[in-house]
Amino acid sequence: MQTLHVDLGERSYPIQIGTGLLGRPELVTPHLRGTQVMIVSNETVAPLYLDRVQQAFAGFRTEVVILPDGEQYKSLEICNRIYTALLEKRFDRGCTLVALGGGVVGDMTGFAAATYQRGVDFIQIPTTLLAQVDSSVGGKTGVNHPLGKNMIGAFHQPQLVLADTDTLNTLDERQLSAGIAEVIKYGLINDPEFFAWLEQNMDAMLAREPTALAYAIARSCQDKADIVAADERESGQRALLNLGHTFGHAIETGMGYGEWLHGEGVAAGMVLAAELSEDLGWLRSDEVRRIRNLIKQAGLPIQAPAALDSARFLELMAVDKKVQDGQLRLVLMKGLGQAVISAEAGREQITAMLDRHLQGGQT
Repeated sequence: MQTLHVDLGERSYPIQIGTGLLGRPELVTPHLRGTQVMIVSNETVAPLYLDRVQQAFAGFRTEVVILPDGEQYKSLEICNRIYTALLEKRFDRGCTLVALGGGVVGDMTGFAAATYQRGVDFIQIPTTLLAQVDSSVGGKTGVNHPLGKNMIGAFHQPQLVLADTDTLNTLDERQLSAGIAEVIKYGLINDPEFFAWLEQNMDAMLAREPTALAYAIARSCQDKADIVAADERESGQRALLNLGHTFGHAIETGMGYGEWLHGEGVAAGMVLAAELSEDLGWLRSDEVRRIRNLIKQAGLPIQAPAALDSARFLELMAVDKKVQDGQLRLVLMKGLGQAVISAEAGREQITAMLDRHLQGGQT
């Protein structure tokens, strides 16, 4: 087991990464304040891992909420089921919520924890690669709205992130690739050596080679932990973690939640960000090619859906947390591993890039 730390003063917490971590009480019980534990999972994950996780909380008063599986269920309506269960079981402020599942379960459980009785503890047990390397770390919680993804939420740090890499063995190939998109993102933001490592080791990642996966997860978590420690509430540097996300969220929302996986939207979004960066003279064509090739090698889309035209893209991108005073700021790149937050690309330049891309005229 490898232990990393997110350094946030009194809100600091460990990220534990390894095999065979589920069901080990000594890893979770030190992080419980009270005796009440509410495990939140979904219909896909619960049959696989719920029994083992419940063993780790033997001796505690444990209840369970099972949610439907899918991004389309990441809503206030479904989240309300968690509140109802907490109230029906008379859970108090000393309780702990446990998120057992992927990013949707983690985001909704964290949001419920942030808002139930104005804030209770929660633990993240992510079971997908995307959740292990990204959404479980950093305290972003929330739900979607039909008009925009993750526009309702709160910053609420977990007490612990427990990433058992054995759970990746039950992921289908599409979900594995979706997680790799977020791994690639860290290389592009500020870790060019990691990007080069991924170019050499992508086949091992796709083959679920344990050493390669463990290394990629640990390095991704460390990269994110460093950024979160420097900017917990996204007042500056943390926004770099949204590389590809403004375009990607537009794809997810525009196509209907669940049609494109989050990682798939981010992958296509990173290609769009790379092409716009090239238009600005910040990326060379060979660097854009490397980005596109690695994303394609990971089994991810490098082409945004033709069902969305540039006007619809811009309409959806206008509902984004990085819009300030009506001005859209994008995370772009001035080189591999040199992400920047910029409002330099105007509407006409973004439209021209999108039109070219959607018509298949990539550079």
